[in-house]
Amino acid sequence: MKNLLSIIALCIVSFIFSQTKNFIDQPYLETSAKADTLVTPDRIYLDILISEKDTKDKKSIEELEILMEERLKSIGIDIKKQLTLNDLASNFKKYFLKNTDILKTKSYSLIVYDAKTAGRVIYELENSEISNVKLIKTEHSKAEEIILDLKAKAVIKAKNKAILITKALNQKLGTAIFISDLENNIYNSNSGDVEGVVVMGYSAREKKELKPIDIEFKKIKFETNVTVKFKLE
Repeated sequence: MKNLLSIIALCIVSFIFSQTKNFIDQPYLETSAKADTLVTPDRIYLDILISEKDTKDKKSIEELEILMEERLKSIGIDIKKQLTLNDLASNFKKYFLKNTDILKTKSYSLIVYDAKTAGRVIYELENSEISNVKLIKTEHSKAEEIILDLKAKAVIKAKNKAILITKALNQKLGTAIFISDLENNIYNSNSGDVEGVVVMGYSAREKKELKPIDIEFKKIKFETNVTVKFKLE
């Protein structure tokens, strides 16, 4: 059995070596190309912290939760699908040491699908004395499809470059014999950053100053690089 495995391994190594040798021996042209695009994010993740401390203990955490749900539903948020609970924390240490009331907090994650809705969420929650809202990250739901489309465009660009070069050399371009597309990048600078707006801590403002927030998120940059080797005929 060991001898059989050794023979199979030797055959595989020999095959790979011969393929590599054949690839190196034949004349080829190598070209590289890049394709990129900017896309508006359609998945925006917000962190919402509700705390009894924000209302100076005038409203319980349960009351704040009800207010939050009512406000979110009023702007079309699907609570079951878009809102999830992160954690529940109570200040028990402070309670036992200083004999004060327990001040509870709850942290939620909310996903919305455009900047306008994110702005409305911040505005509505601020009116409910829930001011700690933070942008966590932005994404695009079709990231894989975008990358695949860019790869195809990059390959076409690489081929067009190769055609121009072979024409200049008075040669004919053959089929592709090697393609590398391992380098794909997604540049997203929105994590924790909103264009022109700091999205937390609005409690100091008076209600007469409140107005819907016009938020613009930076677009996500998708980029792919390919290298293609074409046989020369």
